Amino acid sequence: MLRETTVFGPIFSRRLGSSLGINLLPEKGKLCNFDCVYCECGWNKDGRGDTHLPSAQEVHEALEAKLEECMKGGVPIDSITFSGDGEPTLNPDFPVIIGRTLALRDRYYPDAKVSVLSNATRAGVPEVFHALRKVDNAILKLDAPTDAQAALVNKPVGTYHVADIVRSLRQFDGQFVLQTMFLRGPGWATEDWVEGWMDLVRELHPRTVMVYTIDRETPHTGLQKYTVEEMRALVQPLIDEGYTIQIKG
Repeated sequence: MLRETTVFGPIFSRRLGSSLGINLLPEKGKLCNFDCVYCECGWNKDGRGDTHLPSAQEVHEALEAKLEECMKGGVPIDSITFSGDGEPTLNPDFPVIIGRTLALRDRYYPDAKVSVLSNATRAGVPEVFHALRKVDNAILKLDAPTDAQAALVNKPVGTYHVADIVRSLRQFDGQFVLQTMFLRGPGWATEDWVEGWMDLVRELHPRTVMVYTIDRETPHTGLQKYTVEEMRALVQPLIDEGYTIQIKG
């Protein structure tokens, strides 16, 4: 179970390289509008010990100090990545924080990318959408093609409709990274699931698709990972059609 400080790392990311993390959520808790069966942060119910959300100023100060420290120490940073203990766009200062982060990146590590890992539930909020359009890598999640399948794997808190997410993602005109978890479990990643998901990929035409599987302990027991070869076989039709697919085991 991860509980991250406001700025943490850099750590090695199998998707982003040397990644300096930013957690816009409680340092000793979790805040998310999903309760995914595979979440490395654990269940939402187990992360309610802290409710403090860092302000834009707190994030700015912590990030500037860390970037200066890394720069002086010659530490490489490939990506400044918003992830942490839950959904980063739930922080009300998210748009302001993105603007300040881009300015700090330009000052200290101009070659680094700024990435946001998000479940895309707030991508339709105008100020959140505009902030996501500013970053280098808006990495937006879509694990399932139907509401029933999303309920099984993502367990959304409150109202969630795949159609709403797809509508929000269309606004990006393909300028985003679609992130999808593949895992084994009762009724998951069945043929109709994969076919439905590929149809959504074709509709949205993201610049890159990230397909990955579980890498750490999960709160739901009994989940099994796919091999890289198995995932490649599942997405081969998209590869054949020319989509850029990153597959991470």
